[in-house]
Amino acid sequence: MRAAPARPTEAGIPVSYAPETRRRRTFAIISHPDAGKTTLTEKLLLFSGAIQIAGSVKARKASRHATSDWMEIEKQRGISVASSVMQMQYREHVINLLDTPGHKDFSEDTYRVLTAVDSALMVIDAANGVEAQTRRLIEVCRQRDTPIITFVNKMDREVRDPLDILDEVERELGMPCVPMTWPVGQGKSFGGIINLRTQAMTVFESGSERRPQDFETIPVSDTAALQARFGTEYDTAVESMELATGASPAFDRDAFLAGKQTPVFFGSGVNNFGVMEVLDALVDLAPSPGPRTSSLVVNKQTVVKEMQPDDNAFSGVVFKVQANMDANHRDRIAFVRVCSGKYAPGMKLKVQRSAKELRPTSVVTFMSQRREAVEEAYAGDIVGFTTHGGVQLGDTITDGSVALQYTGLPFFAPELFMTVVLKNPLRTKQLQQGLAQLGEEGAIQVFRPEMGGNMLLGAVGQLQFEVVQHRLKSEYDADVRLEGCQYTGARWITADTPAELKAFCDAYPQRLARDAADTLAYLCTSPYDVRLAQERFPKIHFHPLREHAGLALQSAG
Repeated sequence: MRAAPARPTEAGIPVSYAPETRRRRTFAIISHPDAGKTTLTEKLLLFSGAIQIAGSVKARKASRHATSDWMEIEKQRGISVASSVMQMQYREHVINLLDTPGHKDFSEDTYRVLTAVDSALMVIDAANGVEAQTRRLIEVCRQRDTPIITFVNKMDREVRDPLDILDEVERELGMPCVPMTWPVGQGKSFGGIINLRTQAMTVFESGSERRPQDFETIPVSDTAALQARFGTEYDTAVESMELATGASPAFDRDAFLAGKQTPVFFGSGVNNFGVMEVLDALVDLAPSPGPRTSSLVVNKQTVVKEMQPDDNAFSGVVFKVQANMDANHRDRIAFVRVCSGKYAPGMKLKVQRSAKELRPTSVVTFMSQRREAVEEAYAGDIVGFTTHGGVQLGDTITDGSVALQYTGLPFFAPELFMTVVLKNPLRTKQLQQGLAQLGEEGAIQVFRPEMGGNMLLGAVGQLQFEVVQHRLKSEYDADVRLEGCQYTGARWITADTPAELKAFCDAYPQRLARDAADTLAYLCTSPYDVRLAQERFPKIHFHPLREHAGLALQSAG
């Protein structure tokens, strides 16, 4: 392994990337559908000055849509089905915000996004509490010890008692909640929030055009004025707030960064209320980029290397590939989380898996649909490389000065399968191109049977099939029919020796297929298939999850 080159210098003085990496904040917004996640995303962009006017996801017939929903099908349905990346600047910090799909059928995309962030903002509907999809996302965050900031939304509606909500969040997260703001009233009697950090109450007024400076604030020390204005609602709120803070530990930043406690904020995203407190918390509390673990197999031995964000060598990992973001150019963008070093235009890049040089036609940062050429990017930033193939999900990209492979990008075994039937056989080339690109971007898993025949699509949720069918027709002019098939699951396979793998393949030729990363998979028709095959071939390993193909399944021969 080559040593990293010496730290770059300017006028003979060593340059440190630490000041730049320390002002980065990279986080994902997670929630159950309809909790208000995309609306909150809009308001964070609005208050940081990144956009001038917020769109509404509900106003589907209007010309305005949420900035973060760019795909045609998202505008039709009013949901997010693809993760979007947005960069903004606030209080001299660079904030990289990743909006994720809330719908469970697109959970794979969300899981992969969570590997690219340093913290998460969890949005909870105050009426519904912690819902099913939020639980699944919490689980992923907990596995990675991702720090979580909690925002309890829709306090201007008839909602549950805030103490009940805190109790449920604590149970679901398995960590204590630390209230940072506290609501006074709810629904029609919602009076505002008490900010425990500033010891002032911000008075609620409805209206989506209001800016943070438009809201009136009253010091908590002015008890008489607050009681005169809000009556018993204020007294009740203070009583429950004292109960909550008495039962909660004091905020401990180290515990928060270790994923051991969550600060909680209350508000109403649609009314711009309580949002500025969350934006300030992201700057004040959320972590800057930290070290990342990478691995490399050298002489059949796995060497683990920890890359620091301000290391000299540039490195990043592809956590998302998106085709046709610009319908006019039929482009493909590889979203790269910068993990170390600095990217500068014209830099020579290398894909570690294939050892090939990467020559992107352009490198951009994102403000949803608006893209800007990258002048420089540091650890924590998300940049988009326009590519024409040769880049896969999970690929590590470096400047060539280090050899490493970042791990941990998950691919889940699909539970639903459909056969692709092309309505017009003359569009075969378009179908192949569409499936190759959609498979590469992880929108769906595409399996090519080893014995030939129609391609198979594997999905975690039914809606993925609808989206892919829609995109094949609108983006690739390939009109397809999706038909049911006998398969109910898949397992990626590896073997202790090439001979064992060959014997297994000879025994089950009809059951084998290769995915978009050319990794071998065994297709199942029932839960018993794997057990029987395992008994017959004990040296074959069946994987329900695979990481990036370049590293995790190397023993496949």
